Amino acid sequence: MNEAVTYCAWAIAAYLTGAIPFGFLIGKMRGIDVRTVGSRNIGATNVFRTVGKKWGLLAFACDFLKGFLPTLAASRFGGGAASLPLVVGVMCVVGHMLTLYMKFKGGKGVATAFGMLVALVPALVGVAFLVFVAFFAASHYISLGSCMAAAFLAAGVWFKWLGCAGTDDLPQAILVAAMALFVIWKHRSNIGRLIRGEENRIYIFGRQTKEKKK
Repeated sequence: MNEAVTYCAWAIAAYLTGAIPFGFLIGKMRGIDVRTVGSRNIGATNVFRTVGKKWGLLAFACDFLKGFLPTLAASRFGGGAASLPLVVGVMCVVGHMLTLYMKFKGGKGVATAFGMLVALVPALVGVAFLVFVAFFAASHYISLGSCMAAAFLAAGVWFKWLGCAGTDDLPQAILVAAMALFVIWKHRSNIGRLIRGEENRIYIFGRQTKEKKK
């Protein structure tokens, strides 16, 4: 019973933390409601496009930390329960995607999932980040880089935990792979525009175009 209560308390706290809409709050601080401009998404990418580069980077950092810090805290102070950090990380991402504070409408979860996975599997995420950088640098599509990095993680955690660590880690492999695939699913509209050649590019340095929609 005590273990179940502990899991529920951590999960609720993680969801409420992940649900904090930093992108929306940063936009409001600058006098912009990001739900009404650009892609109308509260995530860091839309903040980057519509509020400004430094504010977008700040939103990304905040969204990253709300996935990273709770997951790390669960691994350090969760009483040694092997699956607790994963549960906490997943609830952070769910909170970001389906935030209670915004009528269960949220971002696409890339930054928060990135933070969660850095806490869980830093080496694998390091490679996934290089995958993101490579695809983004070549195409200037954040959505493409995000989807390719998520696809790499979906395959990578499966082979690392199931293939190398054994069947005891099968639930973790399934859950993390499912979360990565959910991030791709959240990008389904972007994927459609990529296929149709309608997705606009983002330039970190120099020329930048604004998306018509996302």
